[in-house]
Amino acid sequence: MPRFTYTALDSRGQESTGLVEAPSTNEAIGQLRQAGYFPTNVFEEGQGGAAEKKARRSAKTAVAAQSAAKGKKGIVLFSKKTVKAKILMVFTRQLATLIDAGLPLLRGLNVLAKQERDVLLKDTINQLADSVQGGSTFSESLAQHPRIFNKLFVNMVKAGELGGVLELVLSRLAEFQEKAQKVKNKVKSAMIYPVIVLSLAMIIMAFLMVFIVPKFESIFHDMLGDKPLPAITQFVIGISGFMQNHWLLLIGGFIALIFGYRAVARTSGGRAVIDRFALRAPLFGDLTRKSSISRFARTLGTLVTSGVPILQALNITRETAGNTVIANAISQVHDSVKEGESIVQPLEASGAFPPMVISMVDVGEETGQLPEMLLKIAEVYDDEVDNSVAGLTSMLEPIMIVMLAVIVGTIVIALFMPLISIIGGLQAQT
Repeated sequence: MPRFTYTALDSRGQESTGLVEAPSTNEAIGQLRQAGYFPTNVFEEGQGGAAEKKARRSAKTAVAAQSAAKGKKGIVLFSKKTVKAKILMVFTRQLATLIDAGLPLLRGLNVLAKQERDVLLKDTINQLADSVQGGSTFSESLAQHPRIFNKLFVNMVKAGELGGVLELVLSRLAEFQEKAQKVKNKVKSAMIYPVIVLSLAMIIMAFLMVFIVPKFESIFHDMLGDKPLPAITQFVIGISGFMQNHWLLLIGGFIALIFGYRAVARTSGGRAVIDRFALRAPLFGDLTRKSSISRFARTLGTLVTSGVPILQALNITRETAGNTVIANAISQVHDSVKEGESIVQPLEASGAFPPMVISMVDVGEETGQLPEMLLKIAEVYDDEVDNSVAGLTSMLEPIMIVMLAVIVGTIVIALFMPLISIIGGLQAQT
């Protein structure tokens, strides 16, 4: 029976080498995986010298190519530093499929690098492959790219390596990314409609005020002279004159408002006020709260299910919460768990979680099925987000129509009231 030389990572992430007898390479990989090893290189005995020379030649070629690239590389402005969530989701799913099919991690990374179209991710995968081939664990390699792979990604992979279930953890991670992206897209779709309508309303109002109202003002002056205009007409003409004479001030104020918002959002106190308002805002507050709860439950449930220690999972969930109110509640939960207490009381004290969530967490903690209960909460609130988006869309349509009617109707009434008096005066003359 053929003998295969292997290089593999054990449960602690340490590299080891040895020989194994098997009918084929795939059988050898299967035996190693059953023994709790994660193979990175397997080749038939007697071909190691050629394989090693080939690997060395490839490494030298790669180093030379990198050196040449560095020599030719100039100053790059606005270089891409992050990968889109959808692209990263596809990479995670494909890697999980390849590893589950029996391919070694290193070979799976090389396969994905060859077919990847995103330049940044392709380069990152090649760096991951080089790092793994150099003896680093996969989680250590991922941690070298924090802009692309966040702490949730790295720690779940680390837990999968220690437990020998990397393919299962990657599948869970891909599923987590898919569901999180689905919720994010639904929230975005709910925001797009009002933004478009408001933008159109502002454009229409600006056009009427800058181009139409001044022409009517000159007509009124010519035909009515010094006769006083109705109050609503004077109000609209006043706004029109201000927009014409101070348009630079208006644009500057709008830009200053945007930069001011961003500056305030960067401070801890400002961010807390904004996030608190986001949870209590009319119409959108309920949707924001439900999506935040869904994200919290799915993140924590996925981490704990994958074998990440609860305190570490809470820290990661806090950093990826996306809302300071939820993050502060998670911090209180972390302190409570650290002291050996229940996680229900700090969740209830925060006021950010509805009674149903607290009750389900309480039941999950009592029955020892907290991870499963958290994932169940995430599924429930995914459906709640769907319902909120549908209800919000149905409410926004009439609200936006009424708002547009009020804006345009006010301008039209203001312009036609003097015309009525002009027509009445002409009829009286005849």
